[in-house]
Amino acid sequence: MNWKELLSTKRCGQDHSAGKRDLRSEFGKDYHRIIESASFRRLQDKTQVFPLDRSDFIRTRLTHSLEVSSIGRSLAQNIASSIINRQLDPAFGEAERDSLCEVLECAGLIHDIGNPPFGHFGEESIREWFRKNLDYLTYRGRPVCSYLSKEQRADLLNFEGNAQGFRLVTRLHYPVDENGMNLTAANLAAMLKYPNSSLEIKPGSLDVSCRKMGYLTSEKDRYEWVIKETGTRGLRSPMTLILEAADDIAYAAADIEDAFKKGFFNYEILTRELSERGIRKSYIRRLTDLYDLSRLASSVNPEETAIRRWLAEMQDELIYATTEEFLLNYQAIMAGGFKTGLIHGGGAEKLLAALKGVAYDYAFTSSSIYRTEIAANTILNFLLDQLVSAALQFDARDKPGLMEEKYLSLISENYKQVYLEDTRNLRDEEKVYNRILLATDSVAGMTDSHASGLYEELKAGFTTLF
Repeated sequence: MNWKELLSTKRCGQDHSAGKRDLRSEFGKDYHRIIESASFRRLQDKTQVFPLDRSDFIRTRLTHSLEVSSIGRSLAQNIASSIINRQLDPAFGEAERDSLCEVLECAGLIHDIGNPPFGHFGEESIREWFRKNLDYLTYRGRPVCSYLSKEQRADLLNFEGNAQGFRLVTRLHYPVDENGMNLTAANLAAMLKYPNSSLEIKPGSLDVSCRKMGYLTSEKDRYEWVIKETGTRGLRSPMTLILEAADDIAYAAADIEDAFKKGFFNYEILTRELSERGIRKSYIRRLTDLYDLSRLASSVNPEETAIRRWLAEMQDELIYATTEEFLLNYQAIMAGGFKTGLIHGGGAEKLLAALKGVAYDYAFTSSSIYRTEIAANTILNFLLDQLVSAALQFDARDKPGLMEEKYLSLISENYKQVYLEDTRNLRDEEKVYNRILLATDSVAGMTDSHASGLYEELKAGFTTLF
């Protein structure tokens, strides 16, 4: 791989802003398209860890994405400057440095844009729904699966927020034409965390890029265009590695801060757990020093002050370690032979694992999280029950039933337009896959509040009325 191709500014569709007075770079245009999109705004009401939290402190997908964008740009700046200063690549100069920073800034904003409501649990819930129900769905008296190819069936059974995000930015966002946001090839390649179809998944593989799918059959043409234009040819872009590291750094620290704020553990528990998990003693000493300093300064909450300052410093440690790992493995990364994450080995990996482990043990498995996940599962199951059934009747030979027609009215006209474009030349039986995607697009696009509110309105509305 080479940077000239990796930083491709080509777009799949016509650039309607071309030729106008615009001094922005092509990646600057991408940034604006992302920021102004409704899909990006919806992230403000999608769960990061704590569903439907009423606090104005706890992070949402929007604030998390902004943090990833910021860390991604910082990593890109450090890595790019070091490539130049150490003369690792004669084809990489200041122009490439600036472009790399812009791409990572954009990629951070869209890396979670396809996630459904209720966080990663929402993904699991949708997958589970298809695994329980897909084999029993029928259309015109035949099993739905008889209308699907192996890959289409696997798409549904392995629903994945990353693949949904790629679908959203390349197709579902429909302000002008069928090319979605019509982002540059470089940004689309950067967000392809898993460059695999649903039939190529290897969950237990040592190669992390094979563990999930990165695109749906419906976007296979877009995927093939991206890997051709950027020269990745089915391998992860080096920018994807940077993005993944930025994501890990952002949420590992954020989850600790948010979980502490919600009272899942205190300062003493955190220091004990970190010590038991084998992180460097110097990191523990720094945390205790910051706590002592906060107490001497008569901070209102010395524990919180110390933990927040310490986490900021630990993020700097992880950024430095990530930069060095990228540079150390530069040739392997550019050849597509680097199969692990950038935060790998040494003190940085132990630190990251410890932060994730504490958050998981004390927050993710708490009874309060379990209660909200049970509620989320109930909501998503109900919505999928109704919307998949209704969507199978959309644009079908037979007129939808009374209730199917009403549920179809709840689906975005934008998504319906995408469906009509995609199925324009298909026979009725060939549209079944796209009809199911119409339902999953609708559910995945909902915010936490909209999904829960719609459920309450539809499930309990009759009781309320009478």
